[in-house]
Order: sequence, then C-alpha cells, then structure tokens
Amino acid sequence: MTSRIASARPWLAARPWLAAGVLAAVLTGCGIRATQVPTDFGPAPSRVPCTLAGTDIAPQSSQGIPVQVFLLCSRQLVAVGRAVSVPDGTPDAQRRVLVAQGLLDQLSERPSAAEDQAGYDTDVQSGLRVSGQRPGDPEDALRLSTAPEQLSEYALAQIVCTFADSAAAEGNGSVVLGGPGTEPLRRYKCTTEVRSEPGAEKPPSSEVGTS
Repeated sequence: MTSRIASARPWLAARPWLAAGVLAAVLTGCGIRATQVPTDFGPAPSRVPCTLAGTDIAPQSSQGIPVQVFLLCSRQLVAVGRAVSVPDGTPDAQRRVLVAQGLLDQLSERPSAAEDQAGYDTDVQSGLRVSGQRPGDPEDALRLSTAPEQLSEYALAQIVCTFADSAAAEGNGSVVLGGPGTEPLRRYKCTTEVRSEPGAEKPPSSEVGTS
C-alpha cells in the first residue's frame, strides 16, 4: 500500500483538486474504508436579541387603539406595538386616564412568546393603577398608586417613556407624575440616555408646583 500512495504523490501535487478523491480511492483499494466528514456543527444560532420578524411585531391585542410601549431588551428600552381599548365618546380628560391605565396594563403583561425568545422583558409589576389630576394639580398630571420614587429605575423609565409619547401626556417627551400621597409632583423626561441606559439612574425630573 505504501508504494501505491508514493507513486500517486507527484501528479496529486500538480492537481490538488483531485487529491481528496484519488486519496480516498487509494485508501479504499488498500482495504481502508473512507469516512465522511462530520457536518453536525450543533444547533442553529438563536434569534438575534431585540430583533422581531415582521409577523411578530403586531399588537398582542387586535382590538383598540394602536399604541407603543417600551420594554426592556439588552438593558435598553425598545418600543413594541400594543393596543388599548377606549370607549367611543369618552371625554378627553377621562380618555387620557384610560389610555394611561391601558399602557400600564400592557407594560405589566408578560411579553409574547416571540418577544420573550428575542430577549424582551418588563420590570413593571401588575396591579399598578393610575388616576388623573387632583384639585390643584396641573391639568396634565397623572398619579400612580405607587409613588414614582418607589419604583425601580427600569420600571420608572419604562413608564415615563411610554407615557411621554402617548395620548396620556402632552407628547413633548415628558410627563407629570405623582403618587398617592402628598409628595410633590414631578415632570419626568424621556431622554436618549434614559432609553439607552434605563437602569443607570432614574429619569431626570423637576418639581412641579400645585395651585
């Protein structure tokens, strides 16, 4: 067998594309069975984090007003589609509160299966309620059943950025929030830094006076 392989070397070197096939034939002739190269390189790569297919980005509920909420993904805030229900003919002041409550409910829901697979999560706990202004509060104020200062950085960032660009606020990138007690109201801003690093610190805010 050694002499046969040696005699094949000169022209194999000149024709490298034939080397593999000829060598296999030579080995077979020597009584050695050629084996196939393994092709199993493990499971296919998982879905890229924070990337959803077109069929995955539809709101979880097909009924109601299309909105967007901010979920957590790769330690950032990422907008996803949702829907909230508001009865026709609802007065504007009440409508704003209903939208805000619907947004909170969507934030506290577990992400869909596709979102969960892509790495989405939420830090907003279920049971959180929102109400409108009290006497003396600014017209655009919203009060949460838990004081904003008691929420985690992630949860507050999700709520602020979700409210700030919705019908629940003035649409200027900020929202006035307060708690159930006598704590001063504060205007929170959804900034680029908050969206990119929601856990670094709570959204920037300034105290808002009451009349």
